[in-house]
Amino acid sequence: MAHFPETPSFTGFNTPSRVEADIADLQHEGTIPAELNGAFFRVQPDPQFPPMLGDDIAFNGDGMITRFHFHDGMCDFRQRWAKTDKWNAEHEAGRGLFGHYRNPLTDDPSVKGMIRSTANTNAWVFAGKLWALKEDSPALVMDPATMETDGFETWEGAMKSQTFTAHPKIDPATGNMVAIGYAASGLCTDDVSYMEIGPDGSLVREMWFKVPYYCMMHDFAITPDYLVLHIVPSVGSWERLEQGKPHFGFDTTMPVYLGIIPRRDGLKDEDVRWFKRGNCFASHTVNAWQEGTKVHLVVPEAVNNMFPFFPDVHDVPFNGMEAMSKLTRWTVDMASNGEDFAEIVPLTQTASEFPRIDDRFTGLKARYTWGLEMDMRRPCELKGGSAGGFLMNCLFLKDLESGAEQHWWVGPVSSLQEPCFVPRSKQAPEGDGWIVMVCNRLEDHRSDLLIFDALDIEKGPVATVQVPIRLRFGLHGNFARSEDIGLDVKVAEMA
Repeated sequence: MAHFPETPSFTGFNTPSRVEADIADLQHEGTIPAELNGAFFRVQPDPQFPPMLGDDIAFNGDGMITRFHFHDGMCDFRQRWAKTDKWNAEHEAGRGLFGHYRNPLTDDPSVKGMIRSTANTNAWVFAGKLWALKEDSPALVMDPATMETDGFETWEGAMKSQTFTAHPKIDPATGNMVAIGYAASGLCTDDVSYMEIGPDGSLVREMWFKVPYYCMMHDFAITPDYLVLHIVPSVGSWERLEQGKPHFGFDTTMPVYLGIIPRRDGLKDEDVRWFKRGNCFASHTVNAWQEGTKVHLVVPEAVNNMFPFFPDVHDVPFNGMEAMSKLTRWTVDMASNGEDFAEIVPLTQTASEFPRIDDRFTGLKARYTWGLEMDMRRPCELKGGSAGGFLMNCLFLKDLESGAEQHWWVGPVSSLQEPCFVPRSKQAPEGDGWIVMVCNRLEDHRSDLLIFDALDIEKGPVATVQVPIRLRFGLHGNFARSEDIGLDVKVAEMA
């Protein structure tokens, strides 16, 4: 009998769901835009079995992929496990076999050497496939129409990196998917792979380089010429794992680096330009772009560590106020002779995370960004629904050109999950489209999917799609048009 621990990671809104389901024509209020024709995929960590070692962090749950399929003013729902090697082994055993987050020393001996991926961080659609991503392992590939698992993608062994990012980027000029793999040669190593995958799904390029130190490299950015990689001291080591400590810990005494890596064949370590600044925390990126010899990167930057479950290496208590991240622009000049940043500019006083843009402007100077705002001034009756315990209670729109902001508050008994921008058409101007996002109804233990006019969020959702089951906190998700993943054929067959 499954007995999950009575801890914050497994109780309340974070109680494991473990539901695979198909629901046609979800009930909704308002009007689902008729032009919205495609699917929004998102993923939640959702443990199949209780943790083997008594308790666990939220980031270690098995990947459960949700698909909201929009067509003809309706929305259909499908949810399936990402059936990793870990999931299959534990399913056969009927119990947990893997130990602490990214610590193979704590695993059951029967799974030694097995790929540990949970495929729980991003649901990404590219080259007609659904990619279930976890950055400590190769990508798991699924069928976007059936949502059945195919297996790990290594291009028949052509990919030498042991890992593949959870945050790929698509170059709008080439159509290539750009990826990194950190700890490419093995756990806690300072090797990073840079990869490009063509629109047909073929591996175009894999080059390797060294970084200043091993750390969590959860996200990165690209420009037409460069891969832009920030190195922030959420550090790890085999010594930490041997001592039973969390894989990562934050070190406030270490500098932050920004790597500018040329996107080309024949890459060598000496081709990488490293710029250096004082300590801060930054996990996700908004976007990067080039202007002359300057490279700009926008990130949500915090004074201190944002992950309480990856504690300070010097045992300093977690500081919630210093963990509040705010959009900041970092600028470096490739024409400079030194390693200093050219500029660090705060862009807002609004605390936010999970930033998104109109992805058609990846690597270009984009005007708009949406994110999850953390507004502590608003009344709050219940907490829950986020991985780190932060109350993400507003949808936030920032106009990076004019500086204008919009804010939409979800109310005192709900919280929000990552927004995703959907363009009205492939040719629509930047920002012309919708935001789709999951809303946690914390009191009722259920979920809604909200749809907003992307540039007028303050009027509230144009449609609220009611999900009759509770979706646990999710991490990342993306939208794909029906014709790009075969769902238009499926609808025609159903008719």
